[in-house]
Amino acid sequence: MTLAHLPTPPMGWSSWNTFGPTVDEAVIRQTADALVSTGLRDLGYRYVNIDDHWQGGRDGSGRIVAHPQRFPGGIEALADFVHERGLKLGLYSDAAELTCGGEVASLGHEERDAETFASWRIDYLKYDYCHAPVDRGTAVLRYTAMGRALQATGRDIVYSVCEWGGREPWLWAAQAGAQLWRTTGDVCDSWNGGDRVDQHGIDEIGFDLQRGLERFAGPGSWNDPDLLVVGMHGRGHVAGDMGFGGCTDVEYRTHFSLWSLLAAPLIIGTDVRALDEATAAILGNTELIALNQDGLGRQGWRTGTRDGVEIWCKPLLFGDVAVALFNRTGQDAVAVATLGDLGLHGEYAVRDLWTHGDLPTLAGARGALTTRLPSHGCAVYRLVPRGEARTSIHPPR
Repeated sequence: MTLAHLPTPPMGWSSWNTFGPTVDEAVIRQTADALVSTGLRDLGYRYVNIDDHWQGGRDGSGRIVAHPQRFPGGIEALADFVHERGLKLGLYSDAAELTCGGEVASLGHEERDAETFASWRIDYLKYDYCHAPVDRGTAVLRYTAMGRALQATGRDIVYSVCEWGGREPWLWAAQAGAQLWRTTGDVCDSWNGGDRVDQHGIDEIGFDLQRGLERFAGPGSWNDPDLLVVGMHGRGHVAGDMGFGGCTDVEYRTHFSLWSLLAAPLIIGTDVRALDEATAAILGNTELIALNQDGLGRQGWRTGTRDGVEIWCKPLLFGDVAVALFNRTGQDAVAVATLGDLGLHGEYAVRDLWTHGDLPTLAGARGALTTRLPSHGCAVYRLVPRGEARTSIHPPR
């Protein structure tokens, strides 16, 4: 069973990280305009996703309605506003009676809600799993019910399964109709995370919790390690309100690089109405976006570690290869990766995707990428084969 075709990971923005329960119609309209005026829409950030707390209950016929004070114009008119700007609108619900925030959810109303979402011309549904049983069997049944209901509407609606990875959705979510599925709990605006088991920092959620999942990703089926926290700097609902002071721009750059190598959805969480220069440069790195959106659709993986620096690669179209060096240590480090380390043979042109400069050609097994990285920093390169160069890289089994 399939719904909307999603050949590359979705890109866009979500209300949750910054606004949480305070989201309203004005925020969504202003954000849509900001995605256009900042140029982010033209870089591929097309989805404007309203997370929890848009709901206003159900009317006398059982039809879900928008909150009358926060969304007085209704969701259908808001969808028209977003569509007129060349963007797409997403909504949120839950596979239980209530959402995570205690709003009305969709259990037992899957067909009616799907029909309502389609009539409002919604393009994306994030479907959460709060207040639901922990077993996998129930999750599969509930997510399949909504997947079938969305398919029956005849509208292309991206279906995002958000059960946080505990029931291994990479094994069944595609069959339930989803194009992407959360692989972990929520990411925090922090490098190391918090004290609670559901508070994951960028380091853990990106490097450790995605390991081994690369074989389940590909065109139309994407692992989702949660929203981008790039540029939040301790502000917003999941930053300051949860006691996290944010990250450095170096760490945010690593975060964006890693999500790009992972072929993860690039869903912005910060307030795009007020981007600082550094954040705009990170989110607007067209060469990193190109890796994320590469048509081959391969998720990158770690090929090795040397002195605390991880070496990652991601195969691309036409034999190109993305290579990233990540310094997970607490101090500066010299990072080295040879063609032999990477399983590459022959001669390769090298492009640095953060300095946007061409580097000397590499050749032979000992041809090496070498750079000095700050703590939690990274370097990302695109290697382009020349002549008889060939690639023999495969993810670990």
